[in-house]
Amino acid sequence: MSQNDFRFKQFNIQQDRCAMKVGTDGVLLGAWVDPGNAKTILDIGTGTGLLALMLAQKSDAVIHAIDIDEDSCSQANTNFSNSPWSARIQCIHQSIQYFSSHTPNRYDLIVSNPPYFIDAHPAPSEARNIARHMGETLEVDDLVSGVLQLLSPAGRFCVILPFKEGLQFREHAAAKGLFAWRVTKVKTKVEKQEKRFMMEFGLTEKTVAEDELVIQEEDLSFTQEYIELTKDFYLGLPKKRSDPGISSRE
Repeated sequence: MSQNDFRFKQFNIQQDRCAMKVGTDGVLLGAWVDPGNAKTILDIGTGTGLLALMLAQKSDAVIHAIDIDEDSCSQANTNFSNSPWSARIQCIHQSIQYFSSHTPNRYDLIVSNPPYFIDAHPAPSEARNIARHMGETLEVDDLVSGVLQLLSPAGRFCVILPFKEGLQFREHAAAKGLFAWRVTKVKTKVEKQEKRFMMEFGLTEKTVAEDELVIQEEDLSFTQEYIELTKDFYLGLPKKRSDPGISSRE
């Protein structure tokens, strides 16, 4: 196994050709999302295929993944082929703009761990820069419009974003007719400011269910709630988040 590989309990991720590696954000979202009775799932901007594989483990759904980067899509398909769920999961090398305007499919669940570093400095490589900067290859409006076109009437859309971008996205989505149903604020430690939003949206307005997830204790060990959330996926967590073994998208 290559040192670039990331092993989970039921699948393995090869990521040497992907701009964005396995990170805490993707694992958080994949563990947090409840596929319910979804028969069809779409992963927008799949990268390594992590989200799609986590949801394949948690459901019996047919899963499509899309990515604008050819190398990422190719590697995601390799990861899918090597998984126990290869018969019902595939990656398509298309943008959300093209895919949403050409496919007849509608999805019960759509997920995305999108690029989001709107104000950040350029990343070292072009591929990583594309993967990280929302507003260049993936406009917020394109993502919302694509979801609205592809979501089944009772379907759900789940996304993880930093706090600032999450607030902006929630407001923009509501203005377009995509409403927050469930929101989890993620903190690294209990006294810290919220670092991420995990959000579930639908096509009708309802009372929002809101809660909070804290990742680590004061001594940097993982909280019981984080361990419980991710227990079906990680082979084993290090005692502290600063130890090797847990990567971040940042």
